[in-house]
Amino acid sequence: MAVPKKKTSKAKSRSRRASAWKLDAPSRSVCPRCGAAKLPHVVCGACGWYKGRQAIEVD
Repeated sequence: MAVPKKKTSKAKSRSRRASAWKLDAPSRSVCPRCGAAKLPHVVCGACGWYKGRQAIEVD
């Protein structure tokens, strides 16, 4: 069975584990009514529409 020759430093092992903690930027879609960028499956903050109807009143 293989045995490591040297002890792995804390920095090396922690940086290897830290690569799994990276967050991705949230995806964006375009509102079909006003063209503003918005999160998918969420009411548009610019016009207040969602799925072809007005969901909230926006001034």
